[in-house]
Amino acid sequence: MSRKLYSLLLLLLLPFVLLRLFWRGRHNPDYRQRWRERLGFIPTVSGQPIWIHAVSVGEVQAIAALVQRLQQQGHAILMSTTTATGAERVRALFGDSLTQVYFPYDLSFVLQRFFSRAAVRAVIMVETEIWPNLVALCAQQQIPIVLANARLSARSARGYARFPRMTQATLEKFCLIAAQTEVHAQRFIKLGAQAGRVAVTGNLKFDLKMAAGLREQAVLLRHHWGKARPVWVAASTHETEEEILLNVHSRLLQTNKNALLILAPRHPERFDKVASLVKKTGFRFSRYSRCPESLDQQESIIVLDSMGKLAVFLAAADIAFIGGSLLPVGGHNALEAAVAGVPCVLGPHMFNFAQVSAQLQQQQAAIQISGRDELLAVLRNWFDNPDERLAAGVRARRFVVRQRGALDQLQARLAACL
Repeated sequence: MSRKLYSLLLLLLLPFVLLRLFWRGRHNPDYRQRWRERLGFIPTVSGQPIWIHAVSVGEVQAIAALVQRLQQQGHAILMSTTTATGAERVRALFGDSLTQVYFPYDLSFVLQRFFSRAAVRAVIMVETEIWPNLVALCAQQQIPIVLANARLSARSARGYARFPRMTQATLEKFCLIAAQTEVHAQRFIKLGAQAGRVAVTGNLKFDLKMAAGLREQAVLLRHHWGKARPVWVAASTHETEEEILLNVHSRLLQTNKNALLILAPRHPERFDKVASLVKKTGFRFSRYSRCPESLDQQESIIVLDSMGKLAVFLAAADIAFIGGSLLPVGGHNALEAAVAGVPCVLGPHMFNFAQVSAQLQQQQAAIQISGRDELLAVLRNWFDNPDERLAAGVRARRFVVRQRGALDQLQARLAACL
């Protein structure tokens, strides 16, 4: 596929993309109210900011420390996200200290409008954001573009390999591809990135640290729930996955009668649906957003329907199940739980985070299961053997600490590139 054909297809899809945006706006008005930004109609940005794009919450969290360092060095920051939850996280972390917008669609006329309103001096894309027209326009205007904390799963690599000419023409224009691991680096090089511009700098998510006061908040939560209760968090769950987890929790209650499940759906637009599902099952439950300070100790499930709270709930839990892994979604990052010293249970589908999940298992800090029966067995074993569970959590925490340093390496490479 040529870039012209790619652009034509994207242009033809644009009306449907906008319709979907307005549909999502039923649950989050930000999608409707700020749709013009995705067509390049952003507020005029003064100065020459560094533009950083992070798709959603996870990417925002990963790049946050770099943003802070760049700000401390006096750089103005323009930060874009794709999702409304990502935008909310940017506002929560940085307030008015930077300009937050929505990422423009990858069409030349949209991007030219965007650049006319923001004379950016450099572009930093986070993880797997490879947009052919954006990269080409940066090359034309001699704007350095970097792919930071870059990762490329085997599945994604196969997808890009279907369009070899366009993929190579795009990747070879990056000033720097700062890959998380050697495996990811080699995938980028195989697809056409210039080897001299690819560096292994590590995973920024290992540099994630617990926020000040978070441990104290976790202690308060355990006081509300009952200190002796066995607590597990199902983090970032997806549709149909909740039904499996509720079945597991129902069976767990037969042997651990006061067990508590924190059910945290991945997408906020599903909060109401998940709460309705739990209600239909007959569990005693509460929604965190409606009673954050007065949780009933008789409830066996809490639906975590508030953004930005997962970290403290993980820190307060005994075990974390990583969502998106019972289904072929590819899983989510387990490092936030590991930072808190919480052992993880991983479903069979962790291909988006294959290396991290394998490393955690090698450290005996996580266990991968094949389905609901094995999940139940692991939960029962860890709840019945607290010393074993706590030791796994300690190993998780120590593993993360040993892997830190990606931020310093990335910053050094950026200084040379920019």
